Amino acid sequence: VIIVIAGPQFGSKLENVKRQGIEVMVCLDVSNSMMAEDVQPNRLEKAKQMLSKLTDSFSNDKMGLIIFAGDAYTQLPITADYISAKMFLSSINPSMIATQGTAIGSAINLAMRSFTPDKSSEKTIIIITDGENHEDDAVKCAQEAMDKNIHVSVVGMGDPKGSPIPIGGGSNNFMKDKDGNVVVTKLNEQMCQEIAAAGKGL
Repeated sequence: VIIVIAGPQFGSKLENVKRQGIEVMVCLDVSNSMMAEDVQPNRLEKAKQMLSKLTDSFSNDKMGLIIFAGDAYTQLPITADYISAKMFLSSINPSMIATQGTAIGSAINLAMRSFTPDKSSEKTIIIITDGENHEDDAVKCAQEAMDKNIHVSVVGMGDPKGSPIPIGGGSNNFMKDKDGNVVVTKLNEQMCQEIAAAGKGL
């Protein structure tokens, strides 16, 4: 009788929940290899075009921008000011970071510290890189981000077959190694996939 009076209900129902917005920290690789033209017009410019379109899709969201090569730096703290975000995007180039390399782990660690304390918003890191010459444990860093409920997704820029790196001064002027051989930069697709898997992302 008590159970009947209490009126227990079982099953499921649909409920509309107000969207709180997400926080996205974008980590953009600006190493010299991102100037390769296996993606038109080149890897870096294509990445900037993609990010500009992503910004257009935001509404009640926040984004921040980190650039990295051998080191990682905050280019734009997390903000809802999309106009400023696009302005910063347009000025990005490899000369902004003197130390060459691909410190993806450092970028992830910096991104994790860049979110707001707001626990109601979903937080995600998007890494845009060719994954080449990575020099730290990016997979471990992605796992640490996931432990904090921060998803890590990766956009791999480039062709696994590889491409030379233009350095200006002519259509056939490419970066060479110390032995005079043309440097060919390849998308490290496996590394990108491992990072995304560790961060439960795409």
